[in-house]
Amino acid sequence: MRQRIYSLLGREFVELLGAAQPAASVEEETRVLFQRFEATLKQQALSLENTVRIRIWSRDRDARNRATAERSKILTGNARACSSSYISPDHFDSDARVALDLLAMRPSRPDAERRPVDFEPPRNYLCYLRYDSLIFCSGFTSDAGTLEGQVEEILKAIAGALAVAGTSLSKAIKLSLFLQRSQKLETLKQLLAQGPKLEVPLVEFGFVDGYAGEKSLLEVEATAVVGG
Repeated sequence: MRQRIYSLLGREFVELLGAAQPAASVEEETRVLFQRFEATLKQQALSLENTVRIRIWSRDRDARNRATAERSKILTGNARACSSSYISPDHFDSDARVALDLLAMRPSRPDAERRPVDFEPPRNYLCYLRYDSLIFCSGFTSDAGTLEGQVEEILKAIAGALAVAGTSLSKAIKLSLFLQRSQKLETLKQLLAQGPKLEVPLVEFGFVDGYAGEKSLLEVEATAVVGG
């Protein structure tokens, strides 16, 4: 497991990254890895209820489906957080079938509002989490037939979610874009440049092999501050 602690916008963040120990089932791998993460968070006087983003990495689609189902059983109530899940065999250096990236936040004050917000109708993951005047969006995808169409639909959907949350894309502080490995990064960058101007301080890119939807070519996670 790797741990990184950093400060941003007056809040402390703890990032945990690790792969599961190979076990009899994907569910057990996922459950034990969450337990390890929870124990590490306790050392920082935090808990799973401080989780703001959880990213699941899986070796194949079956592992992704089972790991996300187990995640929904573990992160319940006030511990529900925004999430995303990716299929990427190259992510693993062991025989594990599941790995997690968990981001937790120590709020600027103990009574900071934490409000998980569902899609309408609800899905097995959040639309976004509002926590201490920050908005953390789950990964958004599209079934459009081309990468160009997916970029347009995804950004529109994220903008809509942020508007409901009381903010906008102009207040985004980070975008994480995970591109299907068969696609070209330069093409994605060109498509982003052709659309509405994005003035986001941090934009990061990664490559994966698959998503929840079999037609997806891109998934985008967004973080923004509350405000017009």
